[in-house]
Amino acid sequence: MRYTPAILIGRGVRVLARLRKPGGGSAVPGLVVNRIAPGFLASALNGFPQGLVIVSGSSGKSTTTKMLVAALRAHGLTVFTNSSTANIKQGLTSALLERASLTGRVAGDIAVLEMDEGHGAAIAPTLTPRVVALTNVMVDQIDRFHDSEMVAALLRKIALRATGVVVINADDNYLADLGTDVEAGPTGARVDRYGVTAAVFEANPRGLGYTHTRSERLAPGDGLLVTAVNGRSAQFELGGVNYPVTLPARGTHYAVDAATAVATARAALGSRFDAEVAIAAVGSIPPVFGRGEIVTVKGEDLEFVLVQNPASFQLNVDSLEPDTEQILIAIGSDVRDPSYFWPVDTSSLRHVLIASGSKAHDIALQLVYDDVVVDRIEPDVGVALDAFLALPRPTQGLKTIIFSADGMRRARAHLGLATNAEEPV
Repeated sequence: MRYTPAILIGRGVRVLARLRKPGGGSAVPGLVVNRIAPGFLASALNGFPQGLVIVSGSSGKSTTTKMLVAALRAHGLTVFTNSSTANIKQGLTSALLERASLTGRVAGDIAVLEMDEGHGAAIAPTLTPRVVALTNVMVDQIDRFHDSEMVAALLRKIALRATGVVVINADDNYLADLGTDVEAGPTGARVDRYGVTAAVFEANPRGLGYTHTRSERLAPGDGLLVTAVNGRSAQFELGGVNYPVTLPARGTHYAVDAATAVATARAALGSRFDAEVAIAAVGSIPPVFGRGEIVTVKGEDLEFVLVQNPASFQLNVDSLEPDTEQILIAIGSDVRDPSYFWPVDTSSLRHVLIASGSKAHDIALQLVYDDVVVDRIEPDVGVALDAFLALPRPTQGLKTIIFSADGMRRARAHLGLATNAEEPV
């Protein structure tokens, strides 16, 4: 009962925060509880009967987590998870407050949590995850993570806390080295690997955003391989058996997210794992909050494409339907230094109708240097969206909005859509 007062105070703060700012303030209760009961977060996360699963890495965390949760639930487990907007310490605590009893226990067989690299590393010493899944190491959030070596070091702190299995992308050199450290580490954790075949990599000449050495790292029958990708369809090889896979959105990066989820489900479930059940569950989820999501506004279908780092920008641009006719790009204040995106080759877009967001002029300049025609620069996202929606329906593809996280929040708010991902369940 030692956490009861903190839980009651946290819930009271949440009510007040929502009264003050409807739809917002969700991290405030977590900040308060972490201050007055610093042990609550670790106690709750370490208290699930079948343990804690952590998903972290530079990119792909949200999609992988949602796929993994679906796979575990399809096997009959009750899963506690967090939304993609609650992957830092205070957000995790706020998510737990929603479900915790007054004794600080959270109902469920297992917890599956997406964790920000930095915040995950900070709380890692207090956690005993049974499984840790690591997606990749990329140039990401350069205002926080100065280089890839820093990200790898943060992920290492998380991985070395695993007591059972660490699941890694064998095609990422940083993670391959980290896997070797885990196998020699003090907890005796096993390392499971997944990756793509040389054929898949060679069909994607821009790569997958990380230093790629192909999955010759994986011996035949060792780990899970993505053997083919075609739009929203893929094929996996696992244990000598080939499985067709449906993806929530186009692109090899989504196939890799699905592979991460299936490999992690296998690690978490052990002998109970059924590959067909897991893969069917992974193929059943809708796109994750802005990541290839299609919404209908005023009778018009819009495709949302979220870009959060140079690799995701490149991969999403490359996977757009050919000859997509109407494109709006909104890059906002979350991209503090626009040169962050300069490595991205946007030339395949060919024609962008509107560049918007607080970095509208910067992204327009990059597009023009890549020989992309830009019809209009409009920093006000609301004005840009109204003009975009007023256009006749395209004859080729959907109206497509490419945005950074800030651009996404502003666009969704203007369109009357939810600005936060789904609540934890």
